[in-house]
Amino acid sequence: MSNLADSANPAQPDSSRPAPPRVAWIGLGIMGSPMSENLLKAGYSVTGFTLEQDKLDRLAAAGGTTAGSIAEAVRDADVVITMVPASPQVEAVAYGPEGILENAKQGALLIDMSSITPQTSVDLARNAAEKGIRVLDAPVSGGEAGAVEAVLSIMVGGEQEAFDEALPILESLGRTIVLCGPHGSGQTVKAANQLIVAVNIQACAEAVVFLEKSGVNLQAALDVLNGGLAGSTVLTRKKDNFLNRDFKPGFRIDLHHKDMGIVTDAARSVGAALPVGAVVAQLVASLRAQGDGGLDHSALLRAVERLSGRPAA
Repeated sequence: MSNLADSANPAQPDSSRPAPPRVAWIGLGIMGSPMSENLLKAGYSVTGFTLEQDKLDRLAAAGGTTAGSIAEAVRDADVVITMVPASPQVEAVAYGPEGILENAKQGALLIDMSSITPQTSVDLARNAAEKGIRVLDAPVSGGEAGAVEAVLSIMVGGEQEAFDEALPILESLGRTIVLCGPHGSGQTVKAANQLIVAVNIQACAEAVVFLEKSGVNLQAALDVLNGGLAGSTVLTRKKDNFLNRDFKPGFRIDLHHKDMGIVTDAARSVGAALPVGAVVAQLVASLRAQGDGGLDHSALLRAVERLSGRPAA
C-alpha cells in the first residue's frame, strides 16, 4: 500500500537522493547559452557570468542566477564550467585575484569546454591542483544546433574519477561522451575533429561549385550524395547553408582559423604531416583576411566561388 501511495505522489521529495551539484557557468556565447539552459532543464542550479548583459538576461529568463563577477559566480559552486573562445580567455578567467582558481572552493571540479591548445589544458590542470581544484578539458563538437539539441560530442581529458563525477552533467549536454586520456587529450582530439571538419567543408564547397557550374540540380545532387559514402554529418548540417547561401554564424570562421592554428602547431610538435590540412588552413586564413571571419565556416564556399571566377554570394 505504501508503494502505491508513493507512486501516486511523485512530487514527494526523495531525501535519500543527494542534491545535484551547484554549477557556475562562465561564458554564455553561441554555445554556452543553450548549453547552460540544458543544465537548467535537467534540474541543475546554474549561476552564470559573462560580459554581455543580454546573455545574462537570457540566463535569468531561463531560470538561472546571474553573477556580477567570476569570483561571485564560482564561490559556492561544486562544478565550474567554462566555455570561452580561446586559450587567452581561458587563462584570463582562470588566473588572477578575481579568477576561478583564487575563488572556487577546494575540491571543486572545473570543466573547461572551450577549444584551446592541449598545453594550456595541461598547465591549467597542474596549477589548479595546487589549489585543490580538479580539472577536466572537455571540448565539444556539434555546433550551435548540437548545443541546442543537447547532442554534442564531448571529448574529455583528465582523471577517471573526475570524469565519472562529471558524467551526469555532460550527459545533459551531449550524446557521445568519451574520456580520451590524461589532461590535454580532449583538446588533442578536438584539434583532430576541427581538421576533419574543415577539410570536409572545403570538399563540400568545391563539390557545390562544381555541380552548379555543371548545371546540375544542386538540391537533388546533395540529397543523393548525402545518402551514399560521400554523406557526412557536415553535409547534413551545412547542406541548407550551401543551398541558401546562409552564413549566419553557428561556428565562426574566426574560431575555425584559431583551431586550424592549434592543430597545425600540435602536428608539427609531434612530427605529423598535414598536407591537405595545411592547404585548408590557408584557405580559412584567406577567407578571414577578406573580411568573412564573422561568418559561419560553411562560408568556405565563398572562397571557392571567388577562385572559380564568380562573385561570392
